[in-house]
Amino acid sequence: MIDREKVQEIINKIRPALQRDGGDVELVEITDDNVVKVKLTGACGHCPMSIMTLKGGIEATLKQDIPDIKAVEAV
Repeated sequence: MIDREKVQEIINKIRPALQRDGGDVELVEITDDNVVKVKLTGACGHCPMSIMTLKGGIEATLKQDIPDIKAVEAV
């Protein structure tokens, strides 16, 4: 089981970069099969580059610190 507090701590480190561009990210859930589900809000919720932010930024950072994470998905 992945520690929700650890995931939230990493998201909190990523958050300021998103907020500088008018966006944000919220942790929604961590599934039993180690998929982290997040909600992109603000400018990130409508940005055509949001998939790159999600996969190249948020997912890459989370997987680097918590290798057991299989994927990060937007809901």
